[in-house]
Amino acid sequence: MSVAVELLAQWAGLVWLAPALPLAAALLIALRQLQGVAGDAGEGPTAALARGAALGALLLLAALGTVALVAGAPGQVVLGDWFGAPGIAVPISFTLDAPALGSGLLVAFVGWATVAFSINYLHREPGFHRFFLGLELFLGGMLLIVLAGNAVLAFVGWELCGFASWLLIGFADERPQATGNALFAFVANRIGDAGFLLSIGLAYWWLGSVEWPALAGGALPETVKARMLALGLVVAALAKSAQLPFTPWLARALEGPTPSSAVFYGALLVHAGVFLLIRCNPLLQQVPDMAAAVALAGAASALYGWLCGRAASDVKTALAFATVTQVGLMVLACGLGWTTLAAWHLALHALWRAYQFLLAPSYLQLAPRPAALPAPLAASMPLYTAALQRFWLDALARTLLQRPTLALGRDVRALDVRVIERLLGTPDEAHGPAAGLAGRALTQLSNLLQRFETRLVLHGGGDALRHLQRAGEVLKALEGLLEQPRYLMLMVMATFAVIL
Repeated sequence: MSVAVELLAQWAGLVWLAPALPLAAALLIALRQLQGVAGDAGEGPTAALARGAALGALLLLAALGTVALVAGAPGQVVLGDWFGAPGIAVPISFTLDAPALGSGLLVAFVGWATVAFSINYLHREPGFHRFFLGLELFLGGMLLIVLAGNAVLAFVGWELCGFASWLLIGFADERPQATGNALFAFVANRIGDAGFLLSIGLAYWWLGSVEWPALAGGALPETVKARMLALGLVVAALAKSAQLPFTPWLARALEGPTPSSAVFYGALLVHAGVFLLIRCNPLLQQVPDMAAAVALAGAASALYGWLCGRAASDVKTALAFATVTQVGLMVLACGLGWTTLAAWHLALHALWRAYQFLLAPSYLQLAPRPAALPAPLAASMPLYTAALQRFWLDALARTLLQRPTLALGRDVRALDVRVIERLLGTPDEAHGPAAGLAGRALTQLSNLLQRFETRLVLHGGGDALRHLQRAGEVLKALEGLLEQPRYLMLMVMATFAVIL
């Protein structure tokens, strides 16, 4: 037992390598792209980097988990200070308890399997290297979410996953629909990110720490404070897990390649919100009405996903809404305080749904006939129409999120073109370096000074030039005098006399 404890202590200090390996692989792939690597010859090193990083993270976490089964989970591991300010300190810490080690091993295994599957699936695709860059960023971000010891480090992983998701939803960037869906998913998830940031700020203010043990187990004397702190985390979890009212972004996110759909919206990303609820469940149970709201949102999402999934006409959309249903049941369990059940449900569902999504391209041959409608939908045309239209939540979200964002972008672009560029100008071939009001004014001032120099100094009868030359000779003679020792000492003594 003592040997196992010593071995665990040594390996626990290396846990940072689990998220660092995929992120380092993403950096190396990006550098290779900047060097212009392309074609079939460049695929081998990129694939080796991606697969090696995923396998390294998997083996490290498997070793940690195996030793932890014998010696016990080490819990909180602090590796050093990240940054600090008066009243604020953020350490580089990792939480190696049973949920973190189990979820980390699950993430690493599914990530490694998806990378291995994607190497042949994406062979000779124009964006082969870009795909694995996004996939490794996502894998590093997910490992940060489940292994981080505090909310700030987890938020870094949260944002890395969001960025990688946007990158791969818009993988086919030549298609306006792909880029539009990537924007929609990105904007929808920013609402959850705002809730996460709100909870981080409130935790510092009220608890003085964002370490998970302090945040999840800190008893706040005022129910209002506990409710506000839990609210931000709940909004973040519901948005990332595509639960009502944030469900519409999930079906749009299927625009990316099948392997990214498997890890993002089937196996891993949609479970990040559930993991956050499991991690913060002690705080959630301090506010029974908030826990009840979470349970209600999970139950409603499960029913919504079941109805919309049974009306879907393509396999990936049906699987996405089936995922919404299962994740809704996990959220329901978290609201009721059944976190162990939710954790087991998460692990089993992630493995099974990853397999289904990776098999999705073969389903057209495996299931040539569409499944029959369930009796409630077949018996009620209004209900079937509502399920087919996804209860018009997509249209509502497009009106409230996507259209205002695009309109804001157009307005900012118009302001830039019509006002800012005309005032400041931008050097281009059409207008030259003096475009814009400021550029023209500087050009006129430069021309005026040039005329002054030409006419009055260089060609002003020679008088101005002779005066300048004479003044230069006088200053040069004065400098020669000051360089002599007696005059230099005289100047030093005069300076001291003035000072004294």
